[in-house]
Amino acid sequence: MNERAANGNPGAVTRGELLYTGSVKKVFAVEGRPDAVIFEFSDRISVFDKRIPSVVPRKGEVICGLAAYWFALCAERGIRTHFLRRLSPTALLVKRVEIERDYAKITPERRSVLVPCEFIVRHYVAGSFLDRFKGQGYSHGQRLPSPFCETSTKVERTDRLIDRDEALAISKLTPTALDDIWATCLQIDALIEAQAARGGLIHADGKKEFGLDAEGALMVVDVLGTPDEDRWWDAAAHARGEVVELSKEFVRQHYRQSGYKDALYGARARGEAEPDIPPMPAELIERCSALYVGLYERLTGEKLP
Repeated sequence: MNERAANGNPGAVTRGELLYTGSVKKVFAVEGRPDAVIFEFSDRISVFDKRIPSVVPRKGEVICGLAAYWFALCAERGIRTHFLRRLSPTALLVKRVEIERDYAKITPERRSVLVPCEFIVRHYVAGSFLDRFKGQGYSHGQRLPSPFCETSTKVERTDRLIDRDEALAISKLTPTALDDIWATCLQIDALIEAQAARGGLIHADGKKEFGLDAEGALMVVDVLGTPDEDRWWDAAAHARGEVVELSKEFVRQHYRQSGYKDALYGARARGEAEPDIPPMPAELIERCSALYVGLYERLTGEKLP
């Protein structure tokens, strides 16, 4: 299969073997380019590390389009990323990094490897932050006095929060490199907040991933600033004291209210088989698709092609 760059570059990219299938995207090798891979985004959706047996129309286009949009803005500001170019409405060409699941095989000298952590920055009280800090004076939707930064694992079966010492131990990064990651996260979030405000949106929180390139330099990888990775609210509603969810949190709330999340986490805590996640109702699928498309248009100021 040949893909052509959306920016008009006439060079063809030939898709090679399938390397990885995730809950949302597939990763393909590139023939003749061992340094690059193709991300192909689907309309699949997952919550709580469970793939929902439903698809959300145009979701893949939104994730791909927003990723390309933010990567381009990062490049303008000198922020290194793995992004090379957009190939189609649902495909990106990016620099290749290896996903190493054995922490012992990650060394300070290793190149082109994923940092096995997710870096989360919270600007408002919501989600698991509220669950963990109930009774400590926080209220849902409240702006935090300063960004709250925390790290979770990335390559384990389910994500878990870890402290700075463990992040350094599993990643083999130096303390200075880890500080550079957090500085980059805050720099990107300042960019995102400014763009979101233009679209009448609040960027409540989000996560970033990083890798080392072939020269050992840190770069932002995967995707960022999408309805899957980040939490978005309507600014006008927030000013009235309402929290209107405009991200995948909208779907998570459905599975919380149905009791599925409690059943799932209870089974995990007891070491039991996890219950199957039920499909999304048709009305929820329709609303979710409209939410994703609407968020894309408010963030970019452009209609989804």
